[in-house]
Amino acid sequence: MTQLNRQYWLPVKWQAHPNVKAIYTTRYAIESPSKENRNLDSEQPSDYSDFNLALHVGDDPDRVLHNRAYLRKALALPTEPVWLEQVHSNKVIDLESSAISPPVSLEADGSFTRSSSKVCCVMTADCLPVLLSNLQGDWVSAVHAGWRGLAGGIIENAVSQYPGKSSELIAWLGPAISQQSFEVGEEVKKKFVQQNDRFASAFKSATEGKFLADLYQIASQILTDLGIKSVGGNHCTYQETDKFYSYRRHAVTGRMASLIWINNK
Repeated sequence: MTQLNRQYWLPVKWQAHPNVKAIYTTRYAIESPSKENRNLDSEQPSDYSDFNLALHVGDDPDRVLHNRAYLRKALALPTEPVWLEQVHSNKVIDLESSAISPPVSLEADGSFTRSSSKVCCVMTADCLPVLLSNLQGDWVSAVHAGWRGLAGGIIENAVSQYPGKSSELIAWLGPAISQQSFEVGEEVKKKFVQQNDRFASAFKSATEGKFLADLYQIASQILTDLGIKSVGGNHCTYQETDKFYSYRRHAVTGRMASLIWINNK
């Protein structure tokens, strides 16, 4: 990949097959000469910043499409990523069997492929992006896992699409809101604990009737139960204002993307 002064994306660090390529984008350049002169806390909620990739959040469509085109060209992607219409569901689609041609989007919260001509992609701004790959490097998947998706079994649905043993898969947990910043109601905790009482430890008491939820811990537990090793889970989109968009911090804001594809060249 081209080394840029402005790092709009970073490589996923995991022990994937060399054929598997994966990156996640950022909000700002990681190293920018103007960063010291910018008061991030004073920015307006409508600020989309440098590298928003979502068309549905109110940003200038021409700028978003320019960002997407820049991403595709700089990464030498085999095709336009499949930009899903994410609805916090547990639906995962096969990019090979889906009758689509970019830039048309599909309503789903995950995708998978065995083709080197498809790019799996999910967008996030607090929810958890999960990338999956088999050790052989010929199957990949991208999942958008907010608390609703996790409770609905989206990770399990994605894994069930893999024709081999789940132990052949590895997972990466991308930038998401941390437990410290993610307050939820008691009904959210109950939904998880009713499924698996081990999820109780992923919730810490906050104010009355409220809990701090750990999306990373929940996802890791699900993957462990499936026999899948995971890495990542060490960011907070809410707190790292210089790197990531956060819907909870600014309700009107942009989206990052996590991409995974197979490169057999």
